[in-house]
Amino acid sequence: MILIKDGRVIDPKRGIDDVLDLVIEGRKIKKIGKYQRSEEYERIIEARGLTVAPGLMDVHVHFRDPGLTYKEDIHTGAAAAAAGGFTTVVCMANTKPCVDNEETLRYVLEEGRKTPVHVLSCGTVTVGMEGKELTDMDGLRAAGAAGFTDDGKPLQDERLVQAAMEKAAALGVPLSFHEEDPSFIAQSGVNAGEAARALGLEGATALAEEIMVARDCMLALHTGARVNIQHVSSGNSVRLIRLAKDMGADVWAEVTPHHFSLDERAVKRFGTCAKMNPPLRTKEDRYALIEGLKDGTIDLIATDHAPHSREEKELPFPQAPSGIIGLETALALGITNLVRKGHLTIMQLMEKMSLNPARLYGLEAGSIEEGKEADLVIFDEGEQWKVEGFASKASNSPFLGESLYGRVKYTVCGGQIAYEDGKGQDGGENPGRNHEAV
Repeated sequence: MILIKDGRVIDPKRGIDDVLDLVIEGRKIKKIGKYQRSEEYERIIEARGLTVAPGLMDVHVHFRDPGLTYKEDIHTGAAAAAAGGFTTVVCMANTKPCVDNEETLRYVLEEGRKTPVHVLSCGTVTVGMEGKELTDMDGLRAAGAAGFTDDGKPLQDERLVQAAMEKAAALGVPLSFHEEDPSFIAQSGVNAGEAARALGLEGATALAEEIMVARDCMLALHTGARVNIQHVSSGNSVRLIRLAKDMGADVWAEVTPHHFSLDERAVKRFGTCAKMNPPLRTKEDRYALIEGLKDGTIDLIATDHAPHSREEKELPFPQAPSGIIGLETALALGITNLVRKGHLTIMQLMEKMSLNPARLYGLEAGSIEEGKEADLVIFDEGEQWKVEGFASKASNSPFLGESLYGRVKYTVCGGQIAYEDGKGQDGGENPGRNHEAV
């Protein structure tokens, strides 16, 4: 058994915020209350001054496995997740081959079971992610697909989208959409504005996102499907989603830590490490995203963890791939830029990062309850640290070298310690995590 002693327990499901002890036996939380230290415990974690919360869940990660494992693989991705406090991740399906068949899906899930965290995967909406023909969604769901997405490619055939929504509604699983109409994108990865002009590019307009958000919100309303709008970047998108929710659509929305932390000016400072799809937009858009988090329009914080090699990111801006890694800095960015600035409470942040992601996928997770799986993150909300080194294979992050608040101390998944600050999963020193307190 493990005793977690004197931690500030945060449970967004039940609204608990109190100094309590947790007793873990096997995979489950056995007891919650106040207990004496004793020799019956195999391990006692002294959590005084630390926050104990439900393990984080990221509904949007790219582990690049199979096919692109020089960027990341399922095992290094899972290590990055554990280092960031995540106990559950949902992998996107744009691997090579993509997850449009049961064989590839089974590979991802089987490899995921060998890691210290829960690795789920979506299947693709369309065969080959070509946007022309629906996959065997029934077969993929039966084989374990958590949901469906062609993330990385927008779906432009409205009738096909409608059919996908109707099938997903029948299966009771969510669809996640990458909303960027290529008709309104001259160059991807940079906002059509100040940043693009500085690079001598036209960039990508917010309209590219907004026009597809409007379409899919209305299709969701009429089909009854559960739809997740991925990585929202535009203030107008927030307003459209708010309206759709008011109309009764089962629409959910996610925002990334980089979109609520940075705006398009970051491209001048960080170059290709601030290139992503959809791009960082204006400071007004960033403020609107934060307001969407505050009023509940945006339900989730998801990283869109997108590892690339150093050589790829060192290419000239137009040729470099879009995307940054995010698992190991997400919690700290939420604490630094949302909680410490008074936009969200720590309870609300945990709702966005643990409870609501679990609710989107209908999982029994995101809370701290007796008899439930012991999936937990233990962190020091007030500790300042410098981002130096990652458990991920990649290091394409604009936050490398930055000082952030909120440091993960332990990640517990299924009753086992999946990550301990300063140590690897085998209890030795962790060579991939080299955060120095400042």
